[in-house]
Amino acid sequence: MAEERDIWFPAKRYGWGWGPPVKWQGWLVLVSFVAAILYTSFRFPPSEDPLLFAIVVIASVAALMVVCWWKGERPGWRWGENDR
Repeated sequence: MAEERDIWFPAKRYGWGWGPPVKWQGWLVLVSFVAAILYTSFRFPPSEDPLLFAIVVIASVAALMVVCWWKGERPGWRWGENDR
């Protein structure tokens, strides 16, 4: 019997990707991501150091996607309720 996964990020109903978090751990990850982007925008303003700003933002987005892939439903193109 397959073990039930603890899902933090459910798949979107329409389209590809993940929807809003359904567990407090997912919300913590999302709030941390937003805080990291805000901190980055003040610490490395894009007008002063656009390359470093872009690198940190890309790394933050990649980290969020890794967590979503690890703790979320498998993404795939969905067309609504019939795909669940």
